[in-house]
Amino acid sequence: MSSDNSDIGKLETDVEIKASAEQFHNMFRHKPHHVAHASSEKIQGCELHEGEWGKVGSVVYWNYFHEGKAKVAKEIVEAIDEEKNLITFKVIEGDLMEHYKSIKFTIQATPKSEGQLGSVIHWTIEYEKHHDEILDPHSMLEFATELTKDLENHLLEDTS
Repeated sequence: MSSDNSDIGKLETDVEIKASAEQFHNMFRHKPHHVAHASSEKIQGCELHEGEWGKVGSVVYWNYFHEGKAKVAKEIVEAIDEEKNLITFKVIEGDLMEHYKSIKFTIQATPKSEGQLGSVIHWTIEYEKHHDEILDPHSMLEFATELTKDLENHLLEDTS
């Protein structure tokens, strides 16, 4: 059986925000359950299923609304790099697994250059589709961009 790798892909985008890289990273690392408060139209909830918030190997369960439907995703925290403000979530169960053999989201928050406020949030989605007819997850990248903007607004309001 030959494999032509057209089923394997990677999508990336950058979103500039006014909040700090540390604020954004800490939200996903230590308080992903607060993401629902910041973006209630997109994220209905996030629960810890195994492990501890902010630890590699922990399993989180997301309830989210995408493409007009309520969906779920169970993800394992695959990597955390505190110095780079980076976290990777690998989806292990849920609606996305209907279309993808594997899919993972890496979020890296980089401070803007010195003298500039804010940061750049770099989203990477790596995936392997079940078959060629399945679309690349561009709508998930759009979802991530909109979510980032919602979180930016929340972080800027919550300066406490």
